[in-house]
Order: sequence, then structure tokens, then C-alpha cells
Amino acid sequence: MAFRRSPSSTWTESRGKGFNPVATALSESSSIHSDVLYHLTRDVSRVGLEPLSYSIPEAEPDKEDDWNEEAQSLLKVVSPSLRAQDNNEGLHFSDGRRKVDYVLVFHQRRHTSVRSPASTSVSHDRLSIVSNGNFPPSRGSDGKEGGGGGSGQVPGGEAVSIGEVFMELDSGGGNEAAEPADHEMHLIRQEFEANLLEAGLEIERDGEVKVHGLSFTRLHAPWPVLCREAEFLKIKVPTKTRYEIKEESAFSSSMSSVWRKLKQPFQPKVHPQDHGPSKFLTHCFSRDKLHLYNITSKDTFFDNATRGRIVYEILRRTVCARTCQTIGITTLIAKGVYDAAFPLHDGDYNATGHPEERNDRQVLHEEWARYSAFYKYQPIDLVRKYFGEKIGLYFAWLGVYTQLLVPASIVGIIVFGYGVATVDTNIPSLEMCDERLNFTMCPLCDGACDFWQLSTACGTARASHLFDNPATVFFAIFMSLWAVLFLEHWKRRQISLSFSWDLTGIEDDEEHPRPKYETILLQKRQRKQKNKKKKKKKKNLPVKQKDGTVTEKDRWRRKLLFAMAAGTPVAIEKLTWKDRLHGYCINVSSILFMFGLTFSAVFGVIIYRITVSALMAMSPDPETKSNVRVTVTATAVIINLVVILILDEIYGAVAVWLTELEIPKTETKFEERLILKAFLLKFMNAYAPIFYVAFFKGRFAGRPGSYVYVFNDYRMEECAPGGCLIELCIQLSIIMLGKQLIQNNIFEIGIPKLKKLVRTLKDKGSAEKEEEEERPPQQWNLDYALAPFEGLTPEYMEMIIQFGFVSLFVASFPLAPLFALLNNVIEIRLDAKKFVTELRRPVAARAKDIGIWYNILSGMGKFSVIINAFVISFTSDFIPRLVYQYMYSQSGTMHGFIDHTLSYFNVSNFKPGTAPQNSDHGDVTVCRYKDYREPPWSPDAYHFSKHYWCVLAARLAFVILFQNLVMFLSLVVAWVIPDIPKTIVEQLKREKKLLVDLFLREEKDKFQLIQSLFGKDTPVAPGGHVLPPGQGFPLPGRYSTLPQYPTRAPTGDGGGGGPRARCRAASFSLYTRKVPPSPRNENSRHTAV
Repeated sequence: MAFRRSPSSTWTESRGKGFNPVATALSESSSIHSDVLYHLTRDVSRVGLEPLSYSIPEAEPDKEDDWNEEAQSLLKVVSPSLRAQDNNEGLHFSDGRRKVDYVLVFHQRRHTSVRSPASTSVSHDRLSIVSNGNFPPSRGSDGKEGGGGGSGQVPGGEAVSIGEVFMELDSGGGNEAAEPADHEMHLIRQEFEANLLEAGLEIERDGEVKVHGLSFTRLHAPWPVLCREAEFLKIKVPTKTRYEIKEESAFSSSMSSVWRKLKQPFQPKVHPQDHGPSKFLTHCFSRDKLHLYNITSKDTFFDNATRGRIVYEILRRTVCARTCQTIGITTLIAKGVYDAAFPLHDGDYNATGHPEERNDRQVLHEEWARYSAFYKYQPIDLVRKYFGEKIGLYFAWLGVYTQLLVPASIVGIIVFGYGVATVDTNIPSLEMCDERLNFTMCPLCDGACDFWQLSTACGTARASHLFDNPATVFFAIFMSLWAVLFLEHWKRRQISLSFSWDLTGIEDDEEHPRPKYETILLQKRQRKQKNKKKKKKKKNLPVKQKDGTVTEKDRWRRKLLFAMAAGTPVAIEKLTWKDRLHGYCINVSSILFMFGLTFSAVFGVIIYRITVSALMAMSPDPETKSNVRVTVTATAVIINLVVILILDEIYGAVAVWLTELEIPKTETKFEERLILKAFLLKFMNAYAPIFYVAFFKGRFAGRPGSYVYVFNDYRMEECAPGGCLIELCIQLSIIMLGKQLIQNNIFEIGIPKLKKLVRTLKDKGSAEKEEEEERPPQQWNLDYALAPFEGLTPEYMEMIIQFGFVSLFVASFPLAPLFALLNNVIEIRLDAKKFVTELRRPVAARAKDIGIWYNILSGMGKFSVIINAFVISFTSDFIPRLVYQYMYSQSGTMHGFIDHTLSYFNVSNFKPGTAPQNSDHGDVTVCRYKDYREPPWSPDAYHFSKHYWCVLAARLAFVILFQNLVMFLSLVVAWVIPDIPKTIVEQLKREKKLLVDLFLREEKDKFQLIQSLFGKDTPVAPGGHVLPPGQGFPLPGRYSTLPQYPTRAPTGDGGGGGPRARCRAASFSLYTRKVPPSPRNENSRHTAV
């Protein structure tokens, strides 16, 4: 690094008549402190604002030692020999003391272009900071060679104005020139890292000469920076004050102790996270109250996750104003300036040594991220400490959801068991299987299909009873209340975690605009400026008279308009709905197109069902004919599953693209809009086939002699004689299990492994060439090889879709909660293993709740009540059975129910060409079909009978009754269970009272200390009388905030005889001697935004 300053500078020596460049080559790893840039910017601020000429000073070989000697006073350079041997597995700087809080990674690309000799003559990139804030032009434009070293000259031959400042950062040397794009990126990185230095961070770089490959920049936040940012971010920290948590009553305490003993074998073996009978009082960090906090060590007071978050906040708001006019590390990564930026993991995840010496990552890997720990509770507090509140809340929510699936699974198994136990006594099933009843059914297709006996569908009828029985109604009501109970329980759990994690009362962090938003806003601003310039040019043209002269009035009018424009405040630029109108139109049209695509896929499967059913019905094999429905349903569902998996991946990418077109301003708005679009598309994709089977199949098929046709050739399919519920059960079970098994587990395990393998094979060639020269990989190398963290949206999305399978159509598949439970037990450990071992450490993001996901869950819970009501009423035969038993049955039993639901059709009424051509059932005059219609001998033949209208009225009445009953019970459950536990309310009040008492006590002690200090001097009254001790400064009252100082006596001859006592400024930290007063330096200032 080289600094050059004019002779007027106070910290650079001048030699001879010219300027003396100071150059320091970067060692293998150099630690750069902020003092250099602080003094540099202070000197720059004293330089004039006139535009300066630029020059490229050349190094003088014979004075290299002098340059290094002078640079040592500006930089702390760590030589390679001083590198710590162990260095705590690469978690510290070269000195082995300062932690690596964050890592920036950029890629030195291989240069293949041929450059001219003039452009390759300069081997070092230099960042020049001059008084007017500009950068020198490209080196290719410097055509001057050589030059003297006289006054005002630098090597290169160009004159330099007084007051010019250069800060030249070498890129490591080498004879290979940088590409133009790489040179621009290099300048941006130099400015960004210079601003990081100004913000107080300490930087360590790789100093090896690399023509190409990865380069790592390590960042460390010293204690003053941590304190400053912790106060800015309002991070809550523990104080020295502990208080006892209020004990429960004797009975509750004994029950709690018994419950804790029962849970002991299922608890993970982690370090206690302060959940004993006492708790530290916490308060937002303040540098004025350091003496109140429980600071045992400055290195460990802020844990690694908090340190990484603090550094990320600095990176997020640091500006690159001169080179690219952007703000934040996110924008720079999007522009390709840096490849990645991430905090480091706490070393290797494989546990070695004594269990007490394990780091947090190793503890999480041993006690949480193993499949063998599936029966244990999650160490949620340690997860939150390591990954932050946002990820901690996700795993806490997933744990609560999985725990509450246990009672739902037990009830589902009982309902299924009831169906198994009563299948042999179910009268409708027995009647369908009874061959003596001899129900001859109408053909399933036109022409080729023959009449068939109802007894051949015996297996379908018996299987349908397993899921379509009276217990199903109870289970549907139970699951609707279960959904409400789950949401209420989660709200209480969320409040408890917020209190335990000190999240109560926190404010949402201020967010900076996204890179895409900034780019489009900049383009809009540039277009406006361009249009303004054009308008100004037209306005500035003076109005000429006919003789070609310009009047004085026009000149004064122009000057007045310029003056008025100069005083007009500049409006804040932002994107309006007009700028987003194009994206909105594309969004609406694309979503409608995706809906059409989903419906087309469902319709294609319907055509497949119809054609395959007709082909199988024409088969001479009786076994094939008897299994037509089950075979067609199973194969169609598998096709649906494949289509759903393919469209899911497409819709996920489309949702991201559509959200980008809307140009959301912040990441939060982007995430919310992305979630809504992805959920809408994936919900429609996953549930469209199920909705078709549940509510549309068989409803519009028509009747024999008057069927509804598709494309004039294909007859709409009908439900089985036992109802469509068994087909809905098969559809739901295969899609749910297949989606969980393939997409959630195989994709999550296989695709990351495949990406890692490809990345390893890609880097294998270059790694083998440099294998001998490279040292063992450091932690930042290992972490960079991991996959980047891409957010929690995919994790939440798969669980929300599963919640829909569990709640929406649970009346048709009571075993859905059981399969969801088994999947989630594996899912928790799979996600844990992925976060601990396969992903880079994410920034510890703060969050008070799970955000928009709760609203989606609440909406699905209410929607499930309506869906289950319609499934029971219209898809199952529960209502027709009740109507028959209590209105039409002669004996009050279910005997004769099958005959009651079958209508008659005269085969002579078939349309030409639709009757069976070769029938094996002899002379059939009347066939049966499932519907409530008048017989052919009735005056209103084939019209809906009164039985149909009675059943329809009963179905609608049940829907209304079911919805109102369940909604009322849900409101009762939500009212009975308070959102905030009573113990949390009491502890919050107690903490507030203790904080007030603590600060009042501190204030009182401070004023007493000030009084005792001033009491040593004799106070003087305003009239010049000496006051007795203790009366000059009365004790402050309980509600006093400032001491009452004596009024200053008026000056003059009659004012008093003695000299007035001089009051000195008092600082509590000065008198306690615990915290020395820190001088105002660069660490007390924020990065300019």
C-alpha cells in the first residue's frame, strides 16, 4: 500500500522538491486498522475542492526500505512467521487473538485477452482518493512516458496540484494486466473495504500473489465497534442483576417436577441455557451503562452469532458512492464484485476431545442433527443461539406441529380401526357383495362394454367402508378443532420464546432497498435528468424578436426562473405503480396461464382415465374387468404425482421471476410477495386433482341414454357404486406420500449431494496443480465449499402443503396425520443435518414471529372446515344413509339401502350404437345405475325424484350445521386459551419494575456520589454567605432527575466578597474508575448512508 500527500500535509515527509511515495507490500496476511483511513480522511477534508490532475507514481527501488519503514507507522503488518500455529482451526486472525467475524470472497479470474504494451506497463492497481471525490481515468489513456522528478512532478511526468492525495492499494503484483471489468471490480472493492475501515472494522487479506482463484478478506469487529452497533441495534444483554422466578403452587410444582422427570430421558445433553429458578435481568445495550452488564470477558460477551450480525449490519449499510453508487454487500454480490459473504461456523462439526470442550456446532451435530436422536426434544435455545431467532422459530414451530400430530395420529388410527372392525357388519357392503340380489348394472362405456353385476365391485365397497363410516364425521370435527388448538398453542409457545429470548418490545430493523430496486431507480433518475437537460436546453434558448435581437426582459425572466429552481427542494425519488404496471400485467397474465396449465394437466389425466377404462372394460379377462376402477385410479394418480413434481419446480422458478418483475423495495416485501405467489401456484398444483375427484367427478356424467361426452367421443367418467370417497382416498394418499418421499426427502438429500459432487469435480483439476503449494484449508475455505443458505421459504412451503393434506381432506383419509408425523420426525433431523453440515452459516436474523406463514395457516384452518363439510355431505354416502334410515327404511335399519340408491333404465331407450353389441347376460330389458331418478314407467321418466331433493336438502343443511358448530367451538377454544400465558405476563411486569428500581437506585447513588464530591468544597450562597455542609446541595427526591445546583451570584462590586466555588463536570464512569473514558475516535461514528 502506498500513500502520497502534498508537502502541506503534517504526517508525510517531503524529500527534495518532489513527492515521496510511501509503499508497503502486503505480506501473506496483513492486518489493516482503521487509524490509517481515519487520519487520511481527516486530511482529505482539509484539502481544497478544486478539480485535480491525476498521475500514476512509480515506485523507486532504491528507497523501498524507507517506504516500508514509514508505512509501519501507518499499518500493523503481520509477517508470515508470526502466524499462529494452531490458530483455533482458522477462526482467528494471524495473531491468534482477534476473531474472524465475517468473510468476503471474490474470484480472481484468469485473464486471456491480449493487451497492448502501454496497458501492461502498470502492474499495480491503485485507488486514488482526491479532494473532489473523483477517480483517475483509465491507465490506457496515459500516453506520457518517463518524466523528471522536479518540483510538482511525479514519476510519469505529470504535474500535480498542491493538496492532492493518493491512496494506492497494490493488488499483489504480477506481470499480467487486469481485464477492464476486473479493474473496475478491483476499484469498487478497494473503496468498499476502505469504507469498512472507516467504520471501525479490522481487515485481514490473503497476501499471496494469485493470478486466478479465490481470495478471502477476513473482517473483525473490535470491542468499541461492537458496543456502538449493539447500542444502535438495541441488542438486549444480561445485566448483573438476577431475580428468582416465581414458584408455582405446591400442587403445580409437584406435577411439574414429575413431568420433568418423565421427560428427562428425552432431553438433549446440551449446556444449560439459563433456565433454572433464576434469570438475569436484560436491558438494551448502552455504552453509558457498561458497569451494569455482566461482562466477564469482552471476547465472549457478544457470542459469535451476534458478532456476525453486527458486522453484517455494517456491511449492509456501507456505501460505495464514488465507483458504483451502490449501498450494501448484497448489491455488490449481485453485481459480481464479491462472490459470497458469510460468517464462519464454529469449527468442525465432528466432535473430538472431552464432551465439555465441544463447541456449539459439535453439540448440535451430536444431539440434534443425527437420525438416532429422533426421540429427543430439540435444543431450541442452542439452535437460536447459533443460527438466530428466525431459524430458531422455524424449528420451534416445526417441533410444536410435530408434537400435536401425535394425538391427531392416535385418533386417526382409532377411526381407521373402527372401520376395520365394522367392515364385516356393514349392511350396505354386505348387500353389494351378495350375488343373490343380482343387480345388473348398465354398461360402463358405449358399444363395446357389456352389462355387469354389482357384486363384482365388492372389494371396492368393503375398502370404502374403512374410510367412509360414522366415525369419519367425528374425526372431521376433531381435526377442525385440532387446527385451531394448534394455532392457539403455537401463539402461546411463540410468546414464551419471545420472552425467553428477550424479543419482547423489539422494533423491526430498518431495511435497505434491494439491488434490483436501486438499479431501476437509478435508471429512472438518469432518464429524468436526461429529459430535464433537454427541456432546459429548449427553455434556455432566448426568444428572439423578428429582427433577431433578444430583449432584456427575456434575460431577466430566465435568471428569475433559474433562481426559483435553485431554491426548490428536490423530491425524493421512488418507484410508483406506473413503473410497476408492466410487471403487474405480466404477473396477472402469467398466473392465469399457470392456472390454465394446471387445469390442462388435470384434464389430460381425465382423458387418460376415460380411454383406459374403456379399453380395460373391453378385455375378455374377467379379473381385468373387475379391477378397472382401482387400476385406472392408481395409474392416473401416479401420472398426477409426476406432473405435480415437475410443475412444482417450474412454478417455484416462475414465482421468483414474477416477484422480481414487481420490483419490491425491501427483502421483507420481496419475501412476502414470493410466498403468496408460490403458495397460490403450488396449492393449485397439488390440490387440483384432489378437488376434481372430491367435488366434480361423476357430478356431470349424465345418465344412460343421455350421457355427457367430451370431444363427442369420450363419455365423462362416473363414481364407483360405493362412492368417490375411496378414489379420493387413493388419490390423496399416493400424492401425499409420494410428494413427501420424493420431493421433500430424496430431492433435499440427493440434489445437494449432486451439486456438491459437481462442484468438487469442477475444482479438482485446479486443486491438484496447487496441492503441493497450498497450506491446509482454513475454516473459511471449508465454509465456502458449503452450499449457500437460500432462506426458509422452501422449508415452510413443504410443511404448509402437508398441513393442507392433513386438514383439508382428512375426512377421506384418517391416516394422513400418522404419515405426516412419520415424515416430520425424519424431516426435523434432515433439516438439522443440512443446516449444521451442508450449509454456510446464515446471518443470525432477528424475528418476533413466523410472519405471513401464520396467516396462511389460519386461513387454511378455516378453509378446512368448509372443505370437510362438503366432503362429508357430497362425496361420502353419510347423508344418504341417514336420510334413508330415518325417512324411508321400513325397519329403521340400513337393509335395502343399495336398492334404494339405484335407479332403473329401459335398455330399449339406448341411443343407436351405444347399446352392448354382444351381451353375455342374455336378454336384459332393464339395467340399474346409481342415481335418484324416476323409473321408465313413471310419467316423469328419468327426471330427478323427490328422494333426490330430500337428500340434497339434507346435504346443504349438514354443511351449514357443521360449519357453524365447528366455527363456534373454534371460537370457544380460542377464547378459553389465552394468547399470553399468565406466568409470562407476571414476569414481564416484574422485570419492568426491577428495571425501574435498578435505574432509580443507580441515579440516586450517582447523585450522592456527586454531592459527596462537591461537599468537600465550601459552597457559597448567592449572597456571598457560607452555607453549612449539606445545605448547598439538597438530596434529590425520589422523582428527581437532576441535582439542584446553587444559583450563580451576579457579578459586580456589590456581589459578595468570596470567590465562587467552581463546579466541575461530573461523569459517573470517571468516579467509579471501572470504565476509563474513551476518546472520541473513528469507532464512535456510523458509516454514512
